Amino acid sequence: MGGKGLSLLSGGLDSQLAVRVLERAGAEVEGVCFATPFFASDAARKAAQALGIKLHIIDFTDDEIALVENPPHGFGGAMNPCIDCHAAMIRRAGELMEKLGYDFVATGEVMGQRPMSQNKQSLGIVEKSSGLKGRLVRPLCAKLLEPTIPETEGKINRDMLLDISGRSRSRQMQLAEEFGITEYPSPAGGCKLTEEGFGRKLRDLMEHEGLGDRRLVELLLIGRRFRLPGGSGVLLGRDQAENAILKEASALGTLISPVNCPGPTALVPSLKSEDDLCLARALVCSYSRCDRLEGDVTVRVNGAVAPVPRPYDRAAFKGFQIC
Repeated sequence: MGGKGLSLLSGGLDSQLAVRVLERAGAEVEGVCFATPFFASDAARKAAQALGIKLHIIDFTDDEIALVENPPHGFGGAMNPCIDCHAAMIRRAGELMEKLGYDFVATGEVMGQRPMSQNKQSLGIVEKSSGLKGRLVRPLCAKLLEPTIPETEGKINRDMLLDISGRSRSRQMQLAEEFGITEYPSPAGGCKLTEEGFGRKLRDLMEHEGLGDRRLVELLLIGRRFRLPGGSGVLLGRDQAENAILKEASALGTLISPVNCPGPTALVPSLKSEDDLCLARALVCSYSRCDRLEGDVTVRVNGAVAPVPRPYDRAAFKGFQIC
């Protein structure tokens, strides 16, 4: 009798192949993915539909914020606590596995594919930290690792598992053709925490307003961000859609928007001084389309309307811009 398990599904090729290899090895598989502001679940949803499997979606935002604030094994190249993040995901999947009475949790990891987070030592750290020793199956490189409990119990046919290693994608591409998997995102990217620019915004928020309000964390995904001399942070919309998002978040701080010409909406989550307010108003005007406007730009600050004297020098704010 085959085993039943949960396989982490990002939507990438390796995670899709893991599902198909496990099925070929006699197991029944459901997908599990994690949703945060740092990475979306859209690709996983699409992959689960193509694979014809059930998908469990777990809100991972609070877990990820806690790891960013205190990563036991440190960061990667940016603000990405990859080893700890992966272990925490597997641990959360393990909790669901036990709740459902399933036999294992699986991942699409390939030994040596990522030099920092998928070497043999890191794979061991992840397994130990996750608390799933013996129940964590890595079907794409299983033959390079010790047999797991479901393998030794005959719930997964170990002979049908693989021994892929290294950074070459040739075997994965061959398997994709064999299994008829044609749609998958590029293996690079996907997590905002690995991006240098996003990391600067996240670190700035962490050092000033903090990460306690997840709504402010979610707003990191939009707009230009500035830190003014008095310590106030300004989030500036780049288009109508972002302006609308900032207006909906007006309860988080001071909202500034132009009245008599097109321009961006700004949100100041924690206004530190009157001088910063004056600068924030001028910042909004400097990004507004007021070339044909006779006279000063009028702005609305939390409902109060007032003109902002010229000139409006966008270049003067470049030194305050984070990203």
